[in-house]
Amino acid sequence: MKIIGLTGGIGSGKSTVSQVLAHLGAKIIDSDKLGHEALQAGGKAQHEVVDTFGKQVLNAENAIDRRKLGEVVFSSPEARKKLEAILHPTIYKMVKAQIENFRKEGANVVVVEVPLLVEAGWQPLVDEVWTTIAPEAVVLRRLKERTGMFTDEAKSRIRAQLSNEERRRHADVVIDTDCTLDELKAKVEELWRERVANS
Repeated sequence: MKIIGLTGGIGSGKSTVSQVLAHLGAKIIDSDKLGHEALQAGGKAQHEVVDTFGKQVLNAENAIDRRKLGEVVFSSPEARKKLEAILHPTIYKMVKAQIENFRKEGANVVVVEVPLLVEAGWQPLVDEVWTTIAPEAVVLRRLKERTGMFTDEAKSRIRAQLSNEERRRHADVVIDTDCTLDELKAKVEELWRERVANS
């Protein structure tokens, strides 16, 4: 079984690449979705997050409001580190368990989609690191279209992450997503033929 770690910054096209890989037959583990599960009421990390950041991160239903939490952690590197210290070990265990489940099911290719794969030091979990990159102007446009995020907030999120240059250094495969959807599909399909179907 081949395990691909798919990473990249916010708005860099990870999810689109992940969808193409799923269509080609890969099993997908989305660490963001697992993070949402961990933050849900009664989830593994919810109480610890509220204890650390206070009730200001809760919504009217006393569930964690991810937007409010995002505003807190992206405005402070120290707060972000605290959140990562709570979430990363929990999500890591969840990812590992899903990988083992897919192994037992006889899956050929598993893609672990992890925005902070390099920062969290999760490379030993995977056989190859694939990273998506796009110019900052393209990412800003995508974030505005997708979430309505203001430019200042989007820029602070982009700059809180690894640069494209740094991501390149840690990647086995770099996918530039500044292209049409058809062109991106063609790139991913070619990578699949070269690195997955023939391995």
